[in-house]
Amino acid sequence: MSIDDLEWPAIDRGDSWRLVDLLLEGGHLELVIRAAYEQGEWSCAEAAARELCRVGEHERARGVLEPFVAAGERSAVLAMAHTLIRCGRIDEALELARPDNTGPESDGACFDFVKLLAAAGRVDEAIDFLLPRLGGWWLTSTLVEITEGQDRDERVLELLDPLAESARHARGKARWNHPCSNAQELQALVLERSGRADEAIRILGEDVAAGRFLVQNTLTAYAELLLRHGHVEALRELGTGPRAGVALRYYARALEDAGRAEEAEQVLREFIDSAEHPDRFRWPLIELLARRSRLDEAVEVGRPTFDYHDACLLEGVIHLLQEAGRPEDALALLDERSTEFVEDHFSWLSSNRLWLLGEAGRYDEALEYAATLPADEYRLLETKAWLLADSGRVEEALALLRAGGTAHLSDLAEILATHGRAAEALAVLPMVAEQRAAKEAKTPVPTDDHGYALEPPC
Repeated sequence: MSIDDLEWPAIDRGDSWRLVDLLLEGGHLELVIRAAYEQGEWSCAEAAARELCRVGEHERARGVLEPFVAAGERSAVLAMAHTLIRCGRIDEALELARPDNTGPESDGACFDFVKLLAAAGRVDEAIDFLLPRLGGWWLTSTLVEITEGQDRDERVLELLDPLAESARHARGKARWNHPCSNAQELQALVLERSGRADEAIRILGEDVAAGRFLVQNTLTAYAELLLRHGHVEALRELGTGPRAGVALRYYARALEDAGRAEEAEQVLREFIDSAEHPDRFRWPLIELLARRSRLDEAVEVGRPTFDYHDACLLEGVIHLLQEAGRPEDALALLDERSTEFVEDHFSWLSSNRLWLLGEAGRYDEALEYAATLPADEYRLLETKAWLLADSGRVEEALALLRAGGTAHLSDLAEILATHGRAAEALAVLPMVAEQRAAKEAKTPVPTDDHGYALEPPC
């Protein structure tokens, strides 16, 4: 592994994160560390360093990260900085990760550095660093996030107040692209967490009543605030009026939380029966019925939408059925679909049928069905392999993926790891140099008859 290879962008190194998590869950930390050193796998290095820090081996974590830091890998620099903070070497960590001050930094670099300052306990420095950059929704949200529980709420409110006031009046001035459209909800959040929930409710409620806000998220934040503090009557006014499309679900949930689930059900059914656009109220009722173990009734609430081209609740309902241990009933709903729906949603239906047949343990039937599908269906080969593996036919699954070439190496490795073959799983991953060469040549990484990356010639 050379520095040049490590300088190749990590985004091009394949998707091995799930594999690494499987290996660590299986207790194979040393194998993951070796893959980081020998194969240049950043996913292995990052996960190994994190795990080493968790068990207090900070120096070993630094050693794993150092080659990637030397290559200028930004993610590695940040990981190293956090590791140094855990060692108490705060100044060194901040110097390493500080953004270049010769020009305007990106929001991403600022976000990373501010989070690092907060992790180091330098909250005031983090606030000062953010000051000239406040005004956009992301970094302003970051200000609120890093100061939670840090006894800085009064200072944060002083910074938020003018931003919230600007957003409050932007709609009247037709400034729909206001850069900090979330300032009002952030102001309310900080007021709430500082023990001033009534003030937060009053201020945000006045804004909502007067229409002095820009985005639906502000209305949602107000409804959630009322729900958290049990303001059922205020939610009734909000949820049954002109803003029912957003807020009725919160009123229903408040009723349920107050032990009035029958009232919640009644009000939702009334809106479904009478509203001009009733389908937006079906999902809250479905969730309510599911929470009360009335899943068959929930299915019937969603049924009128199941053949829609949009606003279709079928996917949500089949997931509820599967989570309740009823994949057979979910399959029955797929079987009921119209010919037109099947034609228009063929890929979605076929992938969900395969998934549900597997969840039902009907592996042979799933494989027979998969054989009838077009060969170019998305991830069909990988799905067949997982069905084989889950049914106990692991070698057949591996053979299928190996025959499919390098495009399926991630699934090949994950199946190996899932079945306790950790060393083989890591061996599947090609060296970074090989991946880079293949990418640049636009040719696949060469593999042997078993799907493993071939060693480069001497």
